[in-house]
Amino acid sequence: MLKYAIKRILLMIPVILGVSFLVYFIMDMAPGDVISVIAGDQNLTTEQLAELRASYGLDKSVFVRYLLYMKNFLRGDLGTSYITHKPVLQSFMEKFPATLMLTIASILVTIIISIPLGIYSALKRGTIKDNVALVLALLGQSIPSFWLGLILIIVFSLNLHWLPSGGIGGIKNVILPALTMGTGMTAILTRTTRSSMLDVLRQDYLQTARAKGVPEKKVILKHALSNALIPIITIAGSHFAYCLGGSVLIETVFAWPGVGRLIVDSLNSRDTVMVTGCIILKSTIIGFILLLVDLLYAVIDPRIKAQFAKGYKR
Repeated sequence: MLKYAIKRILLMIPVILGVSFLVYFIMDMAPGDVISVIAGDQNLTTEQLAELRASYGLDKSVFVRYLLYMKNFLRGDLGTSYITHKPVLQSFMEKFPATLMLTIASILVTIIISIPLGIYSALKRGTIKDNVALVLALLGQSIPSFWLGLILIIVFSLNLHWLPSGGIGGIKNVILPALTMGTGMTAILTRTTRSSMLDVLRQDYLQTARAKGVPEKKVILKHALSNALIPIITIAGSHFAYCLGGSVLIETVFAWPGVGRLIVDSLNSRDTVMVTGCIILKSTIIGFILLLVDLLYAVIDPRIKAQFAKGYKR
């Protein structure tokens, strides 16, 4: 497993290089530049604008600037923001706790709702209750997250005045964005849980457990669910990695001061260094989370652990 982990970490290097290359060059091709944002309404002459660009190193070609950026990156320097003049890593880490809190809340919402609903739907297969659960899951997956967020704000914040409409604070502030972020993934995880449970419920060893007098609740939760966890962990882990990297739409709708909103603000101000650094960090986080999910397979299923060992012996 150690060799597998090292191999996966090494494979992340070309991914990070590719992502940084695409982001850097796409930002350079976008209309406008950071100098127009910095200059603002100041009536600077052409010479003054040229001096300002030279002071930020923007007078060089995009290829030269990218190579210089990657040279600093290899030394552990993600650069300094053109707008805030703060190190990119510092800005990212300041916003990351808010994103982490929202991610944990949303994944809890997803798991608490979807796994019991998926199990119930599998046990009631072919009945009206199963069809209702599938319709609800399909509905949740079909609703755009930004639209759902706006509806929740209108209902629970503007009309009922139960919850705040945005910003970070206490538990109440995280409820609406967590529900919004978790709803779409709840639908997917519900259907995944149902399908996985249906495959396991057909297995003979469950009938054997029932014949031995094992209570039905224990048969479902211990024997069936434990063997159906691999697809469930895959979807939940992917969702966790995506949210931890920063959900741009949700954080923008709810004015949540996380990584996603930092990226949006940096895009609007053409802060290439900040955007590139945040995307690199986001890609790295997603890579490590997905690696942990793969390693978790071996912990849950000894057969996968044996396959890892067998593969590396070859």
